[in-house]
Formats: sequence, structure tokens, C-alpha cells
Amino acid sequence: MKQEHDSTHVLIFPVPAQGHVNPMLNLAELLATSGLSISFLNSDYNHDRLAAHTNVRERFSHYSNFQFKTISDGLPIDHPRSGEGIMDVFDTLSKEIVRDKLVSFSPPVDCIIGDGSLGVVVEVAKELQIPIIHFRTLSACCFWAYFCIPEMIEAGQLPFKENQDMDSLVKTVPGMETFLRYRDLPSFCRASNLSDKNFQLVLRETQRSQETAALILDTFEDLESPILSHIQRHCPKIYTIGPLHLHNQTRVSQQSAIKSNSLMAVDRSCLTWLDNQPERSCLTWLDNQPEKSVIYVSYGSITMITRDEKKNS
Repeated sequence: MKQEHDSTHVLIFPVPAQGHVNPMLNLAELLATSGLSISFLNSDYNHDRLAAHTNVRERFSHYSNFQFKTISDGLPIDHPRSGEGIMDVFDTLSKEIVRDKLVSFSPPVDCIIGDGSLGVVVEVAKELQIPIIHFRTLSACCFWAYFCIPEMIEAGQLPFKENQDMDSLVKTVPGMETFLRYRDLPSFCRASNLSDKNFQLVLRETQRSQETAALILDTFEDLESPILSHIQRHCPKIYTIGPLHLHNQTRVSQQSAIKSNSLMAVDRSCLTWLDNQPERSCLTWLDNQPEKSVIYVSYGSITMITRDEKKNS
């Protein structure tokens, strides 16, 4: 029998990668303002980086109902955790590690919001009979394309054919037949062998969202309504709560809202080299540039490039 406590205790568990941690931090903050008791479970390695290089502790110190917790990702300290190496965590973050951590919480966890890429959390939640909700950090269109990979395989669209026309349309993703091209598919879809480890991982974990109590997406109906209707046939309970950063700006107190790790909050110093005026922001600078004169290149948080590659990019 579960121990009684004052408020519902929600555990938020992201994949230990920056592109997953940041949006789940936004979700955690939004739920904390609603009075829920929130535990944010991050890997030891990523939590140390957050604490050292952001103001995340100060940002969340305003919430007495919020706590950071850490878990080993199972990788050695000297592991690079970047590039293809980040995928190693899916092998080392075992059921035993996750289960031992979950049963150690006091008060016990009432509900888990798990990253939709971490199937091991679904398995442990079922064993411990804890309700689990998936949160996908990507768009509804992207999730739906991932979800339809079995149909692409059945139709012979995967793996890519030799000399594949990358501008031809992928016809097996309902609702996206008129605009989704082969070149739009993620890099793991270009694997020549469908038994490729990363390909199978994404295929398996995406389908597991059907096993959870609900699916949360950082989007909204007016933006992706046609695709959401297709997803809902497989995942009936969908909560579209986006855009998270805007909700936080409007619902969090002014003091907390400015304590963010987002581009909007920290951009005041990132482009001071332009004109040596610290008060100017990236976005202010961008607004003042001629139309189509700026190219934005995102390398992501785990990409590894050489000095020569950077010069030539």
C-alpha cells in the first residue's frame, strides 16, 4: 500500500543528453508552479555540467516542491558522451540501476514522466506498478514519421535504394504524403542494414509510447492538428502543452522566468564580439539584419567537429 503524502510526487526522467534535458526542465518548472512535488532525475555527469555552467540551481531554488536527483548512466568517467558515443548510454543504463533508484525515493513516486526514448523506464514502471507518461521532445511530425517506419519498411522505402532520389516523396506517412521527402528523414534511416543498432533502437522505443498512460508533446493543435489526429489513433491520450517556453514566461513569476537556460534568456552576452556592446542581444542583432542575410547552423550539443571542418562549414 502506498504511503500517503501531501502532494502528488512526479518523477521526470530525461535521456541524458542536452537536447532532451532542456525541454524536460521547462516541463518540470511548469509542473512545479502547479503545486506538484517534482523530482528531476538527471545523470550524474549531466547534472554536474548543468550546475557548473548554468544557473539552474538558482533558477529552481524558488520551488520548495522541487528537487534534483542524480543517477549513474553506467558509463566510465572518461567516456566522451558525444557523437556516436552518446548512444552507449542506452546499453549501460540498466533496469537494475533504474529500479534501485526508483525504489529509494521517499516519499514514493506516484507518477513518472519519462523520456520517450528511454524504454527501460517503461519496463521498470510496469514492474513497480507506477503510472508512466511519455514526453517526446521532438515535433509531432517528427514523432509520426518515426512511428511509421514499419510501414516504410513494408513498402520497400527503407533501406534506401542505391542512387536513391532524395527529393522524391515518402508516401507511407499519412498526412505527410505531399511534402515529406527522403532527404527529410533522420540520418539513422540511411542505414544500409535494417538491423543497425541505432535504427532498431529508435524503431523499438517509438512504438513503446503505445504502452504508456499518455503522451505529452511540446506542440499545439493549431500547428500540427492533422498529424496529431493520426497519432491519436495509436496513442489516444495526447496532451499538447506547447510551446513550453512561452507557458513558462507567462505562468512563472518574473523573478523565476528570467532564470532560464534558453537562448532568449542568456543571449545577451553571446554575440558581444559583434560590436563590443554587451547590452545588445542575439535576437536584437538578428532583427536588424537584412532579410535572408544570416545563415543559422546548429551543430547540436554532442556533435564533434575538427578545426578544419569548422573552418570549411
